[in-house]
Amino acid sequence: MASTTAQPEEPTELRRVLGPKLLLLFIIGDILGTGVYALTGQVAAEVGGAAWLPFAIAFAVALLTALSYLELVTKYPQAAGAALYVHKAFGLHFLTFMVAFTVMCSGITSASTASRAFASNLAVGTDWEASNAQIMLIALGFMLLIAAINLRGVSEGVKTNVVLTMIELSGLLLVILVGLWAVVGGDADWGRVIAFDTPDDKNVFLAATTATSLAFFAMVGFEDAVNMAEECHEPNRIFPKIMLTGLGITGLIYVLVSITAVALVPVGELAGNDTPLVTVVERGAPDLPIDTILPFISMFAVANSALINMLMASRLLYGMAKQGVIPRSLAKVSRRQTPWLAIAFTTVLSLGLIAYVSNASDEAVQVLGGTTSLLLLAVFAVVNTAVLVLRRDPVDHSHFRTRAPIALLGVVTCVYLVTPLSGRPGSQYEIAAILLAIGLVLSVPMYVLSRRRGEPLQVSAPDDLPPHDIP
Repeated sequence: MASTTAQPEEPTELRRVLGPKLLLLFIIGDILGTGVYALTGQVAAEVGGAAWLPFAIAFAVALLTALSYLELVTKYPQAAGAALYVHKAFGLHFLTFMVAFTVMCSGITSASTASRAFASNLAVGTDWEASNAQIMLIALGFMLLIAAINLRGVSEGVKTNVVLTMIELSGLLLVILVGLWAVVGGDADWGRVIAFDTPDDKNVFLAATTATSLAFFAMVGFEDAVNMAEECHEPNRIFPKIMLTGLGITGLIYVLVSITAVALVPVGELAGNDTPLVTVVERGAPDLPIDTILPFISMFAVANSALINMLMASRLLYGMAKQGVIPRSLAKVSRRQTPWLAIAFTTVLSLGLIAYVSNASDEAVQVLGGTTSLLLLAVFAVVNTAVLVLRRDPVDHSHFRTRAPIALLGVVTCVYLVTPLSGRPGSQYEIAAILLAIGLVLSVPMYVLSRRRGEPLQVSAPDDLPPHDIP
């Protein structure tokens, strides 16, 4: 894997404000979302006390794909991420649009669900018995606040992310410290940590892959950072070290949290528990007023997820509009150098999704989270393929380079976790099919309109290579 050297920054309409520290906090804050606060019990239900193993496997799978992303983002340091790479690799308008639509849907759906969770945690933390309609109104208002921060500028958005990430980290570090306290006091049962107990209808391998599919939802987020490439200083130099550092930190935290949870609380009490980490801290430090503290920590954690996902979704639309894959009007930039029309478009979609999620059951929200993981794994499989295809497209600057066998292994693992062989429930495929069908319907008039106007879809290329047109 080749190292990168500093290169002169290319001009961009967006403001470059992200240095190594801010980018690291952005990645950590994005990965450390709401998943680990709720998924630990579900993972333990699949594999018993070895709940740390699926998180470790999910980290390894994410690392394979992260290496492919690193080659592509240092090779093409532009906004739009996966959709841009697929566009350059395959030159198919339909595939590019569907990838962009899939990634955008995953971000907006995640942000909308997080906004709903923010409102619910606010009600719990303040002992307010709010109605469903009141929760929905708070969630809608919160999403408008996210839009305002986003419109203000990426600098304000990232600074807000720094504060929220610190609060988010405090909740998980609290769990780990409580675990250490319990170890000193002799209250931890380490025998449970190596106990592998699977459901009666699954063998060990199927249970492990099912649990990994759940745990992987907690690892997604690193891919959002590539959509911020045009707002980073020297992206081809800082991205490899910062992304791998961020993945390593979050992977270690997840494994430590899951080990602590199983060592302190029997698996039977964790399985099906909506707030497993609350139970863990209550067991390890019963005098700590966790019922008062954790709802607010969780509230800031989900707020961070919503902010980062909306930043990502708007930059993805901006990048694809610049490439001409979607209407170029979505690339309009405000005086503050923010993609205001893309922000407005994604915010309107999120408001509609919040209204839908507010009327859905808790089980439907959990399935939606699994569907997000499903869609992103499908995108990751395509990205791992694209990195190999684009080896025939040289650029005039040094960049990170992953090894071909690693990218191939990334394709295989991501495809397997997408298929029903991994133990995914059918309801996730039903929702994914509906979302992709909507994308399919939307892609047709856009393609027809571009053909009528005689506007070829261009892909930007380095100065020494001519752009190629898609007829």
